[in-house]
Amino acid sequence: MLNSLFSGDFPRSRVLTAMLIITFVGLLLTPFIFPGARAMNVGAKICIFIVLVAAFDLMLGYTGILSFAHTMFFGIGAYGVAIACDKLGPDWSSVLIGMGAGMVISAVIALVISLFSLRVRTLYFAMITLAVASAFHILCSQLGEVTGGEDGINFMVPDLIHPSTQLAEPFFGVEITGQIVAYYGLFVFALVVFLFILRVVNSPFGRVLQAIRDNEFRAAAIGYRVVVFRSISTVLGSVIAALAGSLLALWLRYNGPGSTLGFDIMMDILLIVVIGGMATMYGSVIGAAIYLIAQNYLQDLLKLVQADVEGIPVISGMLHPDRWLLWMGLAFIICVYYFPWGIVGKLRMRALGIK
Repeated sequence: MLNSLFSGDFPRSRVLTAMLIITFVGLLLTPFIFPGARAMNVGAKICIFIVLVAAFDLMLGYTGILSFAHTMFFGIGAYGVAIACDKLGPDWSSVLIGMGAGMVISAVIALVISLFSLRVRTLYFAMITLAVASAFHILCSQLGEVTGGEDGINFMVPDLIHPSTQLAEPFFGVEITGQIVAYYGLFVFALVVFLFILRVVNSPFGRVLQAIRDNEFRAAAIGYRVVVFRSISTVLGSVIAALAGSLLALWLRYNGPGSTLGFDIMMDILLIVVIGGMATMYGSVIGAAIYLIAQNYLQDLLKLVQADVEGIPVISGMLHPDRWLLWMGLAFIICVYYFPWGIVGKLRMRALGIK
């Protein structure tokens, strides 16, 4: 059963298995062991970024497609739900219409963009996707009547997932509200989609994608239609990114250019892929958990440390909470130096006895 669930692609490292179990249990019990809205918000974003990064790794790590338009599809999914709920009302039919519209629009645009791969490769294709994503970002910022412009769209969600909805008596001291339902909806969504992508990359289709990544000309020579497989991979990754965007919008009950379309989000995705490990899938889980926890709590940690070193020249300044981005950058450099294949790649190599 486990072999079927994980598509035969097990962690293959005891340390990695332990890290995945800790991440799974931590996300599963976040509302109960880490009280407060902030911890639940971090947990929800980890779930969303696991899906978003896994979809990106499907294209980059397994197919060799570098696309900077991933956040555009993320934003399309979010705007689909936001506009539908704002215009049609906060009910489940609006949510489904918004999700469906976001997925269809993303699939069509992704298919059109993927056709550019007929003429350009690698860096040139990446630049095309960057230009398209930038144009879409500007368009959403200026279409105030539809997208809310720079201010974005605040909207209502169905009562079942609204934070103020009381659904049951407190359980282990935690009130069961719509926010709890929304969180576990995100958790189940992330788990199901992750296992689906894991199945895709370990299927015959996924093997062809890897063959195209490793040697495109050889794959074409033995009869595989490279453009078709590249296009399917791009469309699939984009549709999953749109789904992730829809879930983020429902969680935040808001969407704007800065929350889903910003280039900083694209950089976060790239950093998570590098930290976790490209073409591993499990790297999206480990990378998203480590990166988002550090991003949200490193400044608080520095506040605690600074209290103990206050008054010490240089050190006190270096450990000031406002320097948290500096330490994030240093941690990333160290991670790349010691884990050039990502944390997951390094742990798997070590398990095989490869240094």
